[in-house]
Amino acid sequence: MDLLSNLALGFGVAFSLQNLAYCFAGVALGTLIGVLPGVGPLVTIAMLFPITFHLPAVPAIIMLAGIFYGAQYGGSTTSILVNLPGETASAVTCIDGYQMARRGRAGPALATAALASFFAGCVGTLLIALAGPTLGEWALKFGAAEYTSLMLMALVASAVMTQGDAVKGLAMVVLGLLVGVVGVDVNSGMARYSFGIPELVDGIGFTVVAVGLFAVAEIVANLESREPREVYTGPVTGLMPTARDIRDAAWPTVRGTAVGACFGVLPGTGPALSSFATYMLEKKLARDPSRFGRGAIEGVAAPEAANNAAAQTAFIPMLTLGIPASATMAVMLAALTLQGIATGPQVMLEKPDLFWGLIASMWIGNCLLVVLNLPLVGIWVKLLTVPYRWLFPSIILFCCIGNYSVSNNPFDVYLCAVIGVLGYVLVKLECEPAPLLLGYVLGPLLEENLRRALLIARGDPTVFFTRPLSLVFMIATVLILVVMIAPAARGMRRGT
Repeated sequence: MDLLSNLALGFGVAFSLQNLAYCFAGVALGTLIGVLPGVGPLVTIAMLFPITFHLPAVPAIIMLAGIFYGAQYGGSTTSILVNLPGETASAVTCIDGYQMARRGRAGPALATAALASFFAGCVGTLLIALAGPTLGEWALKFGAAEYTSLMLMALVASAVMTQGDAVKGLAMVVLGLLVGVVGVDVNSGMARYSFGIPELVDGIGFTVVAVGLFAVAEIVANLESREPREVYTGPVTGLMPTARDIRDAAWPTVRGTAVGACFGVLPGTGPALSSFATYMLEKKLARDPSRFGRGAIEGVAAPEAANNAAAQTAFIPMLTLGIPASATMAVMLAALTLQGIATGPQVMLEKPDLFWGLIASMWIGNCLLVVLNLPLVGIWVKLLTVPYRWLFPSIILFCCIGNYSVSNNPFDVYLCAVIGVLGYVLVKLECEPAPLLLGYVLGPLLEENLRRALLIARGDPTVFFTRPLSLVFMIATVLILVVMIAPAARGMRRGT
């Protein structure tokens, strides 16, 4: 009964005219961003982040969430019709989706992607409603030591599970921690890493870091790319899949949803890794694996279900524990923090309208996305023909306006440009910037809880190993490092 009454509260909040409008705006923007290659949900959320300062907390988080899971839908359109992923999580859909389009089955491919995404999104939202309160009650047992160990595990996991070299990922986490502690130390009142620059005494703003690392750096990287776009120009007809298509895609959709839901709550994984994992699973389970890569509908349904389920369930640790599982969730966490809302187990008690309103809005948003993606597919095809060189000036303009509007300080715009150059250098060095952003967000929280735990324990560092939950997180951190580093060590031993 508690769940039903909470959902009733949530739908009452979500069905208000203001929240419906922001939900629609979020999913529409998310679809648009997912369709346009080279932009991505994280860049868009980073650009629109300053707008949330002027909105109430509930519509702000509803809109940002709509952009996130809406982009997972829209990315499939680009993958199927252009063979170019609108965002990373849709990269796997290119393999079979584009082949289906070339065979004249673009309609069933688009419909399968939309319906699989809808199913996974609804299931993922249901899991938030079911698991959120339970996890929140469990998190009430956490003290400063447990939160310190949990954040440490999240940072290590985000580093070693990201794409590329684990050592580079750990280096990015450390760099993020250093950027996060710039400013005045709360305990001593001394300025740290300000280098005598008055504007750095208050620290580096989240918008400056997020927009510089992802928006500016992504724009420069996309401008130097000369890959031609081969847009599928054939007629998109027969949107509804056949009975055989539904039968072939049903179980892959269910399995993709399960895999995506598990990956979504793990730090450092996210929708992209879940879609790759479920595609490989389907290929191994298939009676005829050779069909994959030639237009197998399972290769569209499973990855799309996985990345949407992961996008939804990523909200569970962010809302209930205050631990972002990905860079996008770090932006969501920052948006709530700047609204004066402390995420964690208390959020369901102190802000039930926000927690349950967000969950209800996800169901509404998933229904809106089916309406936006299928009947309006012709509009999305037209958008794919827009050259990127026409888009980037307006994106840069939004980045500058957004950074300036936060504190009306031109220094933030210049600093964003400098961080953008750093982000581009990191791209060239094949260093994933997402762990840096997670380190920046969690760094101050980690420092605060570390100091609090040591203060309570009177300086005894064994407190992190004598408390049972903290010990579990510490052991998990060590296991993650061993599992990820052991193969590299074996390879080096064989090389010698």
